[in-house]
Amino acid sequence: MPVQWAGLSPELLLTVDRSSGEQLRVQLERQLRDAIRTGRLREDERLPSSRELARTLGLSRGLVQDCYAQLQAEGYLVTRVGSATRVAPCAQPPAPPAPTPDPEPPRLIADFRHGVPDLASFPRADWLWAIREAARRMPTADLDYGDPRGSQALRTVLAAYLRRVRAAAADPGHTLVCSGYAQGLGLTLQVLARTGVRAVAYEDPGSPATVTACARAAGLTPVPVPVDAHGIDVRALDATGARAVIVTPAHQWPTGVVLAPERRQALLAWARRRDAYVIEDDYDAEFRYDREPVGALQGLATDRVISIGTVSKSLAPALRIGWLLCPPALSAPLTELKHIADRGTPTLDQLALALLIESGRYDRHLRRMRATYTARRTALVAALATHAPRVRLTGLAAGFHAVAHLPDGTGEGRVLTESLSRRVGLYGMSACRASRAPDPPQLVLGFGDVPERAITEGIATVADLLDGRR
Repeated sequence: MPVQWAGLSPELLLTVDRSSGEQLRVQLERQLRDAIRTGRLREDERLPSSRELARTLGLSRGLVQDCYAQLQAEGYLVTRVGSATRVAPCAQPPAPPAPTPDPEPPRLIADFRHGVPDLASFPRADWLWAIREAARRMPTADLDYGDPRGSQALRTVLAAYLRRVRAAAADPGHTLVCSGYAQGLGLTLQVLARTGVRAVAYEDPGSPATVTACARAAGLTPVPVPVDAHGIDVRALDATGARAVIVTPAHQWPTGVVLAPERRQALLAWARRRDAYVIEDDYDAEFRYDREPVGALQGLATDRVISIGTVSKSLAPALRIGWLLCPPALSAPLTELKHIADRGTPTLDQLALALLIESGRYDRHLRRMRATYTARRTALVAALATHAPRVRLTGLAAGFHAVAHLPDGTGEGRVLTESLSRRVGLYGMSACRASRAPDPPQLVLGFGDVPERAITEGIATVADLLDGRR
């Protein structure tokens, strides 16, 4: 299907050369034929009106009308009463056969993807209000490129919000707005590489694919460090010789453990002793259920911790808005790299987010989502207790995913394959391990974007696979 251009007359790039000696009408006919033959103008696509094309090219309208009439007679164009001149249906040579499309994936009963919030609950009305208000209020000067660190309004609101809810030592002057977690991590690792860092450690299990890609792009060596029931093993970290580490202290991804107080202190002591930096991924701290809140690590050591946050989990990944709380020594080089990368994150979206937070609508949305995720977590626990009681769940204190521990001897690959054949999407822990080892058999069950009824039906459908009955 061609694009159906709106408006009185679509523009079309054509040129005429009055010094060539070739008649103007001949030039126009030839260029239109070529545009249709080559597919530049597609079947049923609308051409400019004869009056508008004549005005654009500085020709007489009669000459353009004669050109259109000639091409219509040749079968290139078609004109209907009351409609614009369009490219005729059979004016182009047949296209080569298209490759056979991949078969449509089966429609799933339940897809337990992790890391995805409830997309249907995105606060569209509030976001539209914020966009309209931001556009109405923004000074004309804000339509320019502006500060690569981001809008002063958003940095000020973010700093106040993070001080209030995350106990962060946030300073608008050392806050950098970025386009999501991946960009924030990439910029951070590039700056650390400039300071002489050669290796970056990360939690295992964790996010090996993302970390490895960003580390190698920055010229760093990624090094996995084991996680236990108290968080990252700081002694093992010290033995790697790395001078940077990526951690998820408030809710370790994916195990869900909280970095123990003694480990927090040991980690910061390591950073000071090694002249190292801790990169804190504060990815879903807004969603907690049956535990006390855990403050951001950055609040304890502003000179050694780079904290990365986003609205990908709290609102939606599509917004592509995140932030870095930068140590003062790294603030200027991070700003320089951000300026080189893209001159700054879109300002209107930043101003809208600032209004959303400042107005209280963001907090209201989070309260609503906590209730939603609590109900889904309860549904997941109840479904497994009823249909697969041998499966143990951990990591449920916060966020919107859980770890399902399958009975010994259960083959992760077989469970994933057979569950998909039953139209249930399951995801193994092996993808989160640096070794990709399938043992011990565990699943990472995301319930953020799965309605309660689908959770119950999905678990019932694959229960025999989960508890080892097959």
